[in-house]
Parts: sequence; structure tokens; C-alpha cells
Amino acid sequence: MSKWVLGVIGGSGLYQIDGLRGEWVKVETPFGAPSDDVFVGELDGQKIAFLPRHGRGHVYTPSTINYRANIYALKSLGVTDILSVSAVGSLKHKYKPGEFVMVDQFIDRTFAREKTFFGNGLVAHVSMAQPICQRLSNFAYEAAIKAGAKAHIGGTYMVMEGPQFSSKAESELYRSWNCDVIGMTNMPEAKLAREAQIPYATIAMVTDYDCWNEDHDHVDVASVVKIMHENSARAKDTIKNLARFLSQKPRTPSMIDKALENAIITAPDARDKEMLEKLAIIIS
Repeated sequence: MSKWVLGVIGGSGLYQIDGLRGEWVKVETPFGAPSDDVFVGELDGQKIAFLPRHGRGHVYTPSTINYRANIYALKSLGVTDILSVSAVGSLKHKYKPGEFVMVDQFIDRTFAREKTFFGNGLVAHVSMAQPICQRLSNFAYEAAIKAGAKAHIGGTYMVMEGPQFSSKAESELYRSWNCDVIGMTNMPEAKLAREAQIPYATIAMVTDYDCWNEDHDHVDVASVVKIMHENSARAKDTIKNLARFLSQKPRTPSMIDKALENAIITAPDARDKEMLEKLAIIIS
């Protein structure tokens, strides 16, 4: 058994965690600079590494976020588990603006992003059948309920490229696929976390009904920002509750901690030495 080191990736509206005491740490990676420095500190006795996904001030679009550098930076800081906090649109009546969804599946429709740490000379194929760590997701759900949020367990997150919002035809297509929420940032983030052997869970914070629901105004930035600020306050309380819980509970190993055990397919004598050195932190 070991201690938890929780990585928190803050999405739109979440650029700091109240009560987290520590300092901003600059991290260099072989994949370039992460979105921002990482705030490393403690909250209620729990070590946390916080990274604003879009950078402080929201300076990176969903497509220009350096996802590889972000996950590498958290791994290099000893993070054992990652909680992603993300703003999303709802594709179903039952998920209302202001509510949280602990998603457990993704459909990745992004196309302009680097999606793997691996490549020629070191090839790996990790399983993404169950992309979410259910243990961490359940803990986050309990923390959210305690924070007073209306939260749902399970759901499919449709990840679009963006940065534009959906057309009505696209929104209806995703609904026909039985997707529950739609956003722009959890892929390739979740895939890279799995390659880095870090359990990953998402709190999808609903801000709007996308554009399919004719009973509501079509999504625009002003309406999203209003709900986003309300969600952010509940998310901060959720993180506090989760930190308090994890600080009192020993961490047992997860199967995700060994995701690369049988995933690297390149023969040992054919593995590129430079790639092995570059990915030493990821593979360890």
C-alpha cells in the first residue's frame, strides 16, 4: 500500500483550487511545455498537483493544448491518479445544466492532436475498453454528492475537435449514438493517461444543452460562462472532499498501474534506445 498523489486537471472555469497550499513548479518535458506550471501542494493532508488545462487565463484552445506534455509533467511529479474536471454540453434531457456526470466511456472524434507517447521504434497498444478508473470515479461521485452537487454515475462523453460548437445536425447525430455529454478536451488526455499507467476519472460539469434542445437557447459563450462559474464552486468543494477522503485511505495498486505490462509490442532487441530514454518516466 502507498499514498495517493492526486493530479487534478482543471478545465474551463477551474484555474485554481481554494485552500491548496504550495507553489507553482515549472516542469520541462521531452514533448515541450505543458499548458502551465503545475501547482504542487497539500490540501487537508493530501498531496495534489494541479494543472490548468487551458493555462491560467484560458490561453490554449482544445486543439492546441499539449496533452502529451501535460500528462508527462504530472507523471514526472509522482502523480498516482488523475481527476479531470471538464465543462460539457448535455445531449439528454436528464442531464441538466449545473449537474455533474461521472462518465465511464468516450467516443473520440478528434483529429488534429498527437494521441500517443509511442511511435516508430517503440510501439505500444494499450487497452481502452474501460477508459475510466471506476474506483476514483466512485470516490469523486461521493465527494460531489457531499458538496451538494446533483451527480450521475456513468455516461458516454463524445469528444469533438472544436473549438466551434456543434451544428444542430451534428448534435442530433451524437444523440442518435446514445452519447450523454459532449466536450472538447478529454481525448487524447484519457488515452495518454492510460499509456502513462495513471488511473484517470472525469467529472463532466454540464453547462448547456448543446443545440439540439429547441426548448432552450442555443449554446453561446455568455450562457456557458455563467453556469461554468457556478459549477466551478461546486467542483472546488468536491475536490476538497475528495482530498480529505484520500488522505485518510491507503492506496492499493490498480491494474491500470501496469497498463504497459503486455502492451509494448516491439521486440526488446528492436526497441529504439532514444525512445526508451525519452519515455523512461512513462514506462516506469
